Amino acid sequence: MDQVNQRPPVDRARALGPAIAAAADEIEATQTIPEPLLTDLYDAGLWRLFLPRSLGGEEAHPSAYLEALMEIASHDGSVGWNMFVANSSLLLAPFIPLESAQAIWGDPRAVICWGPPNACRLKAEPGGYRVDGEWDFASGSRQATWAGAHAQVEEPDGSLRLNDHGKPLIRSVLFPVAHAEFLDKWNPIGMKGTASDSYRVKDLFVPETFSGTREEPALRRDRGPLYAFTMQGLYAVGVAGVALGIARAMLAAFSDLAQTKAPRGRPRLADDAATQSDYARAEAKLGAGQAYLASILNDVYERANDIAPIGIEDRAMVRLGCSTAIQNAVEVADWVHRAAGVSAIFPGSPFERRFRDIHTLSQQIQSRPAHFEAVGQVLLGNPPQVFF
Repeated sequence: MDQVNQRPPVDRARALGPAIAAAADEIEATQTIPEPLLTDLYDAGLWRLFLPRSLGGEEAHPSAYLEALMEIASHDGSVGWNMFVANSSLLLAPFIPLESAQAIWGDPRAVICWGPPNACRLKAEPGGYRVDGEWDFASGSRQATWAGAHAQVEEPDGSLRLNDHGKPLIRSVLFPVAHAEFLDKWNPIGMKGTASDSYRVKDLFVPETFSGTREEPALRRDRGPLYAFTMQGLYAVGVAGVALGIARAMLAAFSDLAQTKAPRGRPRLADDAATQSDYARAEAKLGAGQAYLASILNDVYERANDIAPIGIEDRAMVRLGCSTAIQNAVEVADWVHRAAGVSAIFPGSPFERRFRDIHTLSQQIQSRPAHFEAVGQVLLGNPPQVFF
């Protein structure tokens, strides 16, 4: 690990903050992270925090990752989102053969983009899988060097391959990005800079050695505590980090606004008692969400071992911490947007794009309110109705 990467991830992220903020308009307009910023992000190791040490990575603690992600997202939500997706893809590395992982991540600029499972299937063939289908939401597609596809596996006899829980198994296959045809469909209200394009793959054979399943942490080759976490749990940490970073930036911008703005017929915002009270509550809500999640991550990490994956209750608690942080962040962002009044509605303000970004984030699967119900089932001693 080089000298710059010996610094804490949050320090590396903070050093890049001004450059990210300066490029934010260009990132949204072009859906591409420009140079030299992109190279600086690679050089800082922020796209490879979850890479195994066996591949030259640092296997960052989830709490350290959360801090760094919040810092990046506070300057631009799309860059934060792509950082989270790039790191999440690294969680497949312990589940594929070491030689295959070295072929991919031996390139220091290697980034994988992929979309969630859908109705498409992988057709099992001798030595690998036939890929034919279309996937959506490939965040970071403009920077990607490899692409992936997650799907159920159809055996030669037409049956579906099952996992150890008797459910259809989801397998992931990886291939050079040149084999994917990207479809320029990404035009949402927020998170525009993520370039979360759709992509099509036609009649592509992928060898077994470039595939793996994310569903069983016990199958991992690298045995550090980081990989005892489920991939979906760490995905949720990523979304929470981006949400907290965006909301933190909005709250800081409101503090600046409150020093000068006096709504018609009202005192300066900083002198208004109701605003003072609401601001304090917003600060507490945001800080509580971050601290609660960090505390859970620290506790679970300490309990994690090199053999078994974390248990169902720990998985549920990680989900609870993430869902709480996301909900709190969205609520703070909503309060800031209302309290800032017309100052929040114009492009170029420190509120408008962040408001669009966090409400785009709030529609993603990791932000579902139904996660609270699923966690409550576990905490009250009932069998979980969802796969944790």
